[in-house]
Amino acid sequence: MRPTKTYHVRAQLSADYEVVRTDNILDLASEELVNQGRQPGNHAQRRFIVLDQAVDAIYGKSIRAYFDHHRVECRFLVLPGGEHRKVMDSVVAVATALDSFGIDRRREPVISIGGGVLLDLVGVATALYRRGVPHLRVPTTLIGLVDASIGVKTGINHGDHKNRLGTFQPPTAVLLDRRFLASLPERHLRNGVAEMIKLAIVRDERLFELLEEDGDRLVEERFQGRSPAGERVASEVLHRSVEGMLAELEPNLWERHLDRLVDFGHSVGPTIEMLAGGDLLHGESVAIDMAMFTTVAARRGLLHDKDARRILELLHRFALPVDHALLDDDVVRRAMADTVRHRDGRQRLPVPVGIGRAVVLNDVTQDELRSALRHNRAEGVR
Repeated sequence: MRPTKTYHVRAQLSADYEVVRTDNILDLASEELVNQGRQPGNHAQRRFIVLDQAVDAIYGKSIRAYFDHHRVECRFLVLPGGEHRKVMDSVVAVATALDSFGIDRRREPVISIGGGVLLDLVGVATALYRRGVPHLRVPTTLIGLVDASIGVKTGINHGDHKNRLGTFQPPTAVLLDRRFLASLPERHLRNGVAEMIKLAIVRDERLFELLEEDGDRLVEERFQGRSPAGERVASEVLHRSVEGMLAELEPNLWERHLDRLVDFGHSVGPTIEMLAGGDLLHGESVAIDMAMFTTVAARRGLLHDKDARRILELLHRFALPVDHALLDDDVVRRAMADTVRHRDGRQRLPVPVGIGRAVVLNDVTQDELRSALRHNRAEGVR
């Protein structure tokens, strides 16, 4: 018998990037955006920029004027938005345009400016193109600002499944400019607040209280701080949301551990979102999921009824749905089966045990889920 030899390979992934909260990045006097990826010396500056179609309609002229002012040669690719566009065809469109541009693999970071859908699909494209080119994210929606842009995950939809294909692709940097929120439709503002509520429920009671106390002002002022009180609360809410999300993500950036509090709202929600076919925004599906598992926790006695009511009332206050006609026993069963497969054979269901506190369960039954659904509907939960 011939001797064997085993060679052991070990390597560690690393990520090193900055998330910068800054205002008015399109101001011609600002160099925040143009300095990202700038090379020393006289090397001509070039950028490949992917824009969401809706963003281009509102900010396209300002974006082009900004880069013209700073003498940066740019190629723009404008893509239509919507969850149904978050597919491989869009990724291929980005790759084809990158070929045409002739991007420098290391010195010319791709810039994506848009909502979470655009940032996700450009993230996939930059991870695959030449096995990885740098990319800079500029979110223009609230859900992008507090959630989709600041981690390392990317994803596109495949078949009937949300984010079934994806990568871990750290950005070179993320620039968070709340001024883009001024033009955001109110429904999309509320959609982003759902991810803030999620974080508040599982880890930040103060954030929850701020949303309770000043939620109407935040939406009315679109997080722009148009009054002194509005500025104080908008600044604190955005800070706590971004810092809290990063605190949850950073120790487990590559998801080596699957018991994740940030998965609250993401157990049944993704299935409902895809089945709704555009009728539900992502944050709205998260709200439906949070309502169900809040009721599960309350009916188990893990969560005081008063706190459960506060959670449901906060969702109502932001006009977020907590039920949907598609949500039935069969859909819940299929969603949970897919979730268990995704979470390595266990449920790993985060549920609240107080405002700002949560635990992970692995023994929730179909009867409990059915009971929670019926209870919410009987109580008139919308």
